[in-house]
Amino acid sequence: MSDAVARPAACDAELDASGLNCPLPLLKAKMELNRLASGAVLKVIATDAGSQRDFRTFARLAGHELLHEEADAGVYRYWLRKA
Repeated sequence: MSDAVARPAACDAELDASGLNCPLPLLKAKMELNRLASGAVLKVIATDAGSQRDFRTFARLAGHELLHEEADAGVYRYWLRKA
């Protein structure tokens, strides 16, 4: 399956956490999700490699859905659907 098919087409909000180290990308994403309605999709851009583990765990524990994630040249992108 290609990225164009797998990647969610739209998001309701986007958060650029590039340059921030753990745990700031996750904390900022959590704050942004709190502002969004249930079912909304948040796209997060991060450059911290530890964010991969953090976002997977956070989504599972908080009940959010990690729709898609990408890693390309040290840039990590996540699409989260708020529970």
